[in-house]
Amino acid sequence: MEIEDRLDDFLHYQRLARGLSWNTLESYRSDLVKYLRYLKNHGVADLNSVTSENISRFVHTLSGLKATSKARNLSAIRTFHKYLLNEEYCDSNPAELVDSPKLGRKLPGTLTVDEMKKILNLPYANKCIARRDKAILEFLYATGVRISEMINFTRKNFLPQVGWVRIIGKGNKERLVPIGKKAVKAIELYLERSRPDLAKSNSEDIMFLNRWGKKLSRMGAWKIIKRYILQAGIRKKVTPHTIRHSFATHLIKGGADLRAVQEMLGHADISTTQVYTHIDKNFVKQEHRSYHPREKPSK
Repeated sequence: MEIEDRLDDFLHYQRLARGLSWNTLESYRSDLVKYLRYLKNHGVADLNSVTSENISRFVHTLSGLKATSKARNLSAIRTFHKYLLNEEYCDSNPAELVDSPKLGRKLPGTLTVDEMKKILNLPYANKCIARRDKAILEFLYATGVRISEMINFTRKNFLPQVGWVRIIGKGNKERLVPIGKKAVKAIELYLERSRPDLAKSNSEDIMFLNRWGKKLSRMGAWKIIKRYILQAGIRKKVTPHTIRHSFATHLIKGGADLRAVQEMLGHADISTTQVYTHIDKNFVKQEHRSYHPREKPSK
């Protein structure tokens, strides 16, 4: 099979079946033309004879590019070979065996303590939905749970008398997380004065309900969080887990033990939690620059 014969077929399929934009298709074309040219120049004339070693060597030739660009090239190659396999143009996908370039771990965006205070003070406690929103925001910041864990949280797992909540995390793993008095107060007010008005016969034991008495969707929860972040006048880039990241960062900056934070976040591997120590190092560096006599900018 001639190598070049299938590129146009692949791009045509991506446009029709996946509805990709012209910019994305041109990006695919650019990356794959370089790849196919490399194969031809190295004597590979049949796509069935391409090996994972061929692909690895091509990726190695991209050493001058950033890791993200290398990863993008490899992603295009994998998608191309997957298409060839699915369409039975090839017998295997050699790209499956090629390791992705290691990407630098991106530090998650966080809010400052003052920004979090602004957000938590926004919902009016004398309105039904606002009491729910206040309870949600306090709960997220007090526990650092994932959005999926919050929307699935049930009343039976709220243990205010002992200051804990029981969280069902990834892989159905259970963990106990402390919860502070302010969050408990906000949740108890919501349970007493708002949830009864929202609940329906099919609401079951779900803690946080939408206007129709159903469990919040991920998008619905994200809209609540984003609305109050914008109302607080915060314009930095945020994600559904910004409050979770802020929870962890504020604990570590305050001196919390890394393994305790790992337990609260439900991370299986402490290396996942260690990303927050890098944020703290940046904070320490900024403090040094701001206050050291030899680093302070001259007036």
